[in-house]
Amino acid sequence: MAQPLVLMAVHAHPDDEAIATGGVLARYSAEGVRTVLVTCTNGEQGDGPGGAKPGDQGHDPARVAATRADELRKAATYLGVSDLETLGYRDSGMAGWGANEDPGVFCNVPLAEAAGRVAELMRRYRPQVVVTYDSNGGYGHPDHIQAHRAAVSAAEATGIPAKLYYSAVPRSGVRLMRQRLEAAGVDIAGFDLPDDFGAPDELVTAAIDVSAYVGAKLEALHAHASQTENFFLTQLPADVLSFVLSTEHFTLRSDGEAAGPPEDDLFAGLR
Repeated sequence: MAQPLVLMAVHAHPDDEAIATGGVLARYSAEGVRTVLVTCTNGEQGDGPGGAKPGDQGHDPARVAATRADELRKAATYLGVSDLETLGYRDSGMAGWGANEDPGVFCNVPLAEAAGRVAELMRRYRPQVVVTYDSNGGYGHPDHIQAHRAAVSAAEATGIPAKLYYSAVPRSGVRLMRQRLEAAGVDIAGFDLPDDFGAPDELVTAAIDVSAYVGAKLEALHAHASQTENFFLTQLPADVLSFVLSTEHFTLRSDGEAAGPPEDDLFAGLR
């Protein structure tokens, strides 16, 4: 018998899974693929009640972590995740925050330790496909970068994944979103992104249609209510939101150059 198909997503914080890979988790779960979500940190540096930031009155890291753990479990259920694995590392906060200097936070954990734990999960679940962040963590978040390093190191050490993908936002997509917002008469000041935000289109090797799972992805996003009240995605007009959420893009880690049109299936060549 052929080995059952397994998709593993390696993320840094609760809610990252819904934002970057909610569509593929829901789609492949619905197709009978075993989906494994690995969340590396507890998210203590997220918002507390009323949007309180770390260091503000009313921000209790332990309570934030507990709330986010509950939200993660709910989101995983909406996405049909088969197996949720939480590594329990402490959130490092955004780049430049004081928490970055704490030797106990995730970005300062020795890579061999973090990668070893991810490798253990790869040996247990045997994923053919792994998805995580690119080397810059998407936008420079230290925990995203550490999750990327751990996933890549684990994949190399085990040799188990046949394909390793990085989440990508194509620059053409950012431009189209901006155009649609302007056409809708939306003030884009709060949504605008730098012209160089995202990946050059030629580096994007997979465009996965997840339009049938936009509803599940939105339910997962809303499950993370403590963090998404003011999240820009949830404030987009409905038609623009549907456009943004209907396709998820990835870059295949490869020693060679991408050739031909983007894949429309992360398991292309493996089924």
